Amino acid sequence: MSGAWLSAFSLADWGAMAWFLVCWMGYGWIVEHGPLGSTRGLLGASHGFRLQWGREMLRRDNRMADVALIGNLMQNVSFYANTTIYVIAGLLALLGTMDRLIDVASDLPFARQVSREVWEVKLLLLLMVFIVAYFKFTWSLRQFNMLSLVVGAAPPPDEASEDDARRFARINALSGDEFNRGIRAYYFGLAAVFWFIQPWMFVAVTTLIIGVLYRRDFRSQTLAAMQK
Repeated sequence: MSGAWLSAFSLADWGAMAWFLVCWMGYGWIVEHGPLGSTRGLLGASHGFRLQWGREMLRRDNRMADVALIGNLMQNVSFYANTTIYVIAGLLALLGTMDRLIDVASDLPFARQVSREVWEVKLLLLLMVFIVAYFKFTWSLRQFNMLSLVVGAAPPPDEASEDDARRFARINALSGDEFNRGIRAYYFGLAAVFWFIQPWMFVAVTTLIIGVLYRRDFRSQTLAAMQK
């Protein structure tokens, strides 16, 4: 049974899925740990501003503006977490109507006729991507809660130190990085949709997503403005 299940996938399907996973995980590693991402790009620029934010926060007696900014960040993350729950619920519902999904997709241009098991694996991959996104968003939200505690416990300006600013910036950066990972999962989730049509389209859109992410992280006008 397992051999027949494995043989239902073509070499193109296996190659497309491998390319997808390499791009998703590899790009995340390069952005966060590679020589470019750690010091350059939006990630590096945002970390610098977080440290500056921490220093300015500690100079203020009234920190209500900082609390409001953190609340705004938490609201954005909460929106994505709630949206992801609806996406996951929709995908679980599709598992129960697989036959209808196959009929609809078979009418699409370039669509291939494959077994039900293959469709289920493709849907499970898409489900996994959004489950990962949900965990990233909820962990980001929890860390922003911890950041609120750090602000509340921050010493007065005459007792604050550089370590306090770096602690604030570090937790802020960890929260932001988790949010970015969740957003990145959304991008690759869109690419995974095209596996339902053709493996080569899956590969092409995955590659296109890498190009879009790279341009926004390292070649965007936003980055240029932040580096001035």
